[in-house]
Amino acid sequence: MHDLSVLVLLVLYFVVGFGLRAYIQYRRTGAYGVQGINAAFGSLEWIAGVLFVIGVVGAFAAPVLDLLGVLRHASCCVTPAVQTIGLLIYLVAAIASFGEQMAMGNSWRVGVPRDEITALVTGGPFAFMRNPIYTTMLASGVGIVLLVPNAAAAISFAALFIGLEIHVRFVEEPHLLQIHGAAYSDYASRVGRFLPFVGRGLSRRLG
Repeated sequence: MHDLSVLVLLVLYFVVGFGLRAYIQYRRTGAYGVQGINAAFGSLEWIAGVLFVIGVVGAFAAPVLDLLGVLRHASCCVTPAVQTIGLLIYLVAAIASFGEQMAMGNSWRVGVPRDEITALVTGGPFAFMRNPIYTTMLASGVGIVLLVPNAAAAISFAALFIGLEIHVRFVEEPHLLQIHGAAYSDYASRVGRFLPFVGRGLSRRLG
């Protein structure tokens, strides 16, 4: 697949998944729902946010650097079959991600809202995974690696994976447990973290 096409797909993903979703949130609630990185420098929340930014920038850099000839891609992986699989994974993940964000309703946020209490969403795709949006984001990252198999895409995926793991385990789960208490603890005991039936329960430090 041509690098420019991959770049267009990435732009559409973020325009729809973040821009349109934030606009819908604003029309519904009067707020965009985007918190940004507002954690203390060097904290786990800050590190997770920085890794997420690296993941996003790296995803865009991968096709650009490949197009400019700065980074060489793994030619053995650039076959019609691999490219088709990568495209299908990316498209399915992108569509699913937007649907999952819509399923959160007014509780949708980018970042952890420290100054407000949002409803605990446990229905729809959240009945099968506690973090389906993050799962499909990672799946889209796999699609990018298959479409543009170079170092930037690999680093992007690794940064996104590590950043989301840190964010979920050390930032989001403690926050949700503090806000929702037993309701979230019970939900976590029944539903997997990123995949159905996998990662049920909270880490020991959270109880």
